[in-house]
Amino acid sequence: MTTNPLLADWDTPFQLPPFAQIEPAHFAEAFDVAMAQARRDIDLIAAQDDEATFENTVVAMERSGEALTRVARTFFNLTGAHTSEALQKTERAVAPKLAKHGSDTLLNASLSDRIAALWDKRDTLGLNDEEARVLERYHKMFQRAGASLDTAGKARMAEISQRLATLGTDFSQHVLKDESDFQLVLETEEDRAGLPDFLLTAAAEAARERGLDGKHVITLSRSSIEPFLQFSTNRALREEAFRAWTSRGETGGETDNRAIIQETLALRAEKSRLLGFKTFAEFKLDDTMAKTPDNVRNLLTTVWEPAVAQAREEEARLAEMARSGGENHPIEAWDWRHYSEKVRKAEHDLDETELKPYLQLENIIKAAFDTAGRLFGVSFRELEGMPVYHPDVRVFEALDRSGTHIGLFLGDYFARPSKRSGAWMSAFRSQHKLDGNVSPIIVNVMNFSRGAPGAATLLTFDDARTLFHEFGHGLHGLLSDVTYPMISGTSVARDFVELPSQLYEHWLSQPEILSEFAVHYKTGAQMPADLLDKLLAAANFNQGFSTVEYTASALIDLELHLLEDPGSLDVADFEKKALSRIGMPEAITMRHRIPHFQHVFSGDGYSAGYYSYMWSEVMDADAFEAFEEARDIFDPRTAKNLLTHIYSAGGRQDPEEAYVAFRGRAPKINALLKKRGFAA
Repeated sequence: MTTNPLLADWDTPFQLPPFAQIEPAHFAEAFDVAMAQARRDIDLIAAQDDEATFENTVVAMERSGEALTRVARTFFNLTGAHTSEALQKTERAVAPKLAKHGSDTLLNASLSDRIAALWDKRDTLGLNDEEARVLERYHKMFQRAGASLDTAGKARMAEISQRLATLGTDFSQHVLKDESDFQLVLETEEDRAGLPDFLLTAAAEAARERGLDGKHVITLSRSSIEPFLQFSTNRALREEAFRAWTSRGETGGETDNRAIIQETLALRAEKSRLLGFKTFAEFKLDDTMAKTPDNVRNLLTTVWEPAVAQAREEEARLAEMARSGGENHPIEAWDWRHYSEKVRKAEHDLDETELKPYLQLENIIKAAFDTAGRLFGVSFRELEGMPVYHPDVRVFEALDRSGTHIGLFLGDYFARPSKRSGAWMSAFRSQHKLDGNVSPIIVNVMNFSRGAPGAATLLTFDDARTLFHEFGHGLHGLLSDVTYPMISGTSVARDFVELPSQLYEHWLSQPEILSEFAVHYKTGAQMPADLLDKLLAAANFNQGFSTVEYTASALIDLELHLLEDPGSLDVADFEKKALSRIGMPEAITMRHRIPHFQHVFSGDGYSAGYYSYMWSEVMDADAFEAFEEARDIFDPRTAKNLLTHIYSAGGRQDPEEAYVAFRGRAPKINALLKKRGFAA
């Protein structure tokens, strides 16, 4: 094989990965070489005769494995955003190898002894606050990996880690296959009944991309299926599409995830017992702001009860709307979005077809950039001709107030079969100052339905909110200003990481932003004042439904990981009984049913942690009130505090301390209840 571009020096602009030169076959070799190099780095640190110091142990660890980090970030960004059968095959092969590499590092007795020795004498090392925090995170990481276990325990932990890596990869690939294999082809006028022009245009483009020119296709991308469920008057097709959407990972074939879920939960429970915890939920939450399952349950049930009550009132109004149109069937899950759109139109004189012409993708991107500029002095300029992994990807340079380079921001906005569903932020490179100023390369990935060639792509308001949300994460990575990679950017507690993203959503809903950037895609006219007023007045419309579908998922996630012996779990039976116990309305389905709950089972990022969005929402609602109290949504002093203590601070500080440093006090849950319309 010729020189592997993944292992060579990158002479690309800003040292972006040289995507045009990278082939799937390069990754297997690159991982093997980079892992071997990283192992040599680690072994040299562990084998030192010199007494452990922060410099020769922690800083050396921070510098180790640079090539592996670079290869892995390139690879996993591709497997999420633009995968292929070849990449998926490599992913299945490399996942257990990477898990073994991690276990070999964190269970290395000599290395963990050095970290423990530093921890024991931490008060005598003369560390600054950031260094002390980095040492704390290293010590915690080694302990939670099993560094204190005996030889047999360490061996079992390594086996569990490798198997979980394989299971998580299989789970994710199964969901992607179910999503990419499904297409609802709308052949007749009856099939297309009720669909507005914007959805027909997007469906025609989806068909063209799948080689079905002249037809219309609905996919399982949220930006495709949700408006179909809203507007289609063909109830049978709504049911067909909804069942496909909610049965991903539960098809009974080779992509069925239920056995994977059983084994994953059993292994997580075993891992937790080895580490001295009764359940996986207790283990996972021990290193979060929430700390305990009881604290999580208390938060979720505080919101659950008023949400269910409101959802039942909403359902009654939907049933009344259906009856008014001569339809007397009970409201089913595939009916909810359809009739709620009708009720919103009746109660608020507002519907999506009226809003969408004013929500152009290009203008919402500009609005997100403009908000960052007014808050933090950041500007963005688009760069042409940059190396990208797909032609859809756009590259922007982020600059500070003086015009100095901060980092690169990549935007990948459109749905395609090679991309997993959802929306996320990731990094090709994280900011740090360990060896000079290393600037970040951040990417936001979305799944919006593309407009017709040459025409504007129009968003729903939920789409626009998603863009702001992910850009909030992006800013958390771009504005990071720390020395050590360990605590860079979004490397914070899981139930704190959603604060910068959810807080950023608030600015989208402000008249000051909408009046400037919500302009008609054809005429350029501003959104009329009465339409803007109606949009803001309807902010909490259907909030019972939205809160119930999310909170049910969070509660079920928690209950799954409180099982002490989940080995014989019947996934469908557990889901049904657990939802019955909490009083789940029959007409609402969990936002993420267990068989396709990627947050929880495609790796363990949000396992026992899906509550994090609501935990962070308590903070984001309270945090935005700081701007409202200042009577200026761009108040310079408040924005400076927000930048200093939240957006640029990474994981430099304990998250509770970071929030108090910004707000001057702990957050109050009343702000969340008020935001969702459950309190005056």
